[in-house]
Amino acid sequence: MPSPRTVGVIVGSLRKASYTRRLALALAAIAPPHLTLEIVEIGALPLYDQDADDQGAAPAAWTDFREAVRAKDAILFATPEYNRSVPGVLKNAIDVGSRPYGKSAWSGKPAGIVSVSPGAMGAFGANHHLRQSLVFLDMPVLQQPEAYVGHVASLLGDDGSIVSEDSRRFLAGFMARFAELIEAALRVPAD
Repeated sequence: MPSPRTVGVIVGSLRKASYTRRLALALAAIAPPHLTLEIVEIGALPLYDQDADDQGAAPAAWTDFREAVRAKDAILFATPEYNRSVPGVLKNAIDVGSRPYGKSAWSGKPAGIVSVSPGAMGAFGANHHLRQSLVFLDMPVLQQPEAYVGHVASLLGDDGSIVSEDSRRFLAGFMARFAELIEAALRVPAD
């Protein structure tokens, strides 16, 4: 049995009842039992300004966020697409977590990406823009299967569960592969 792992979930939408947040919660419900998914909130993060770090005056929200990310074994990003990219609030969270330079909270953490759209394309653009940032942040990212969740409104029931059996099976497989990536990335070499 794999070791228990805590996965921080970064939701790129601030709406309380967003499809993205609802799908993230649904993924937590179907994740392998050794994974505990916890949403790390990003809505209260002030915009990143390097002067605050340079002056030793980082806002408490930045410090708390960085510590919350560091405490997780892995990160699952759930994002909608805004203008063929990630929402500004998500990019800000990435920037806050990556600073000060050389002290990134993201470094080495295994990551998964689920992009969500009410349309057909499943937020493909956001998914790939986010992958570019994660490469720079030194986060091993799950490559396959890719999770572009289109027509999300029809996949979620009123209770937040995944009502499409095909989608449930696919997303459970995605979470199983993500769990495998986490174990492979965190495996400590034997002495």
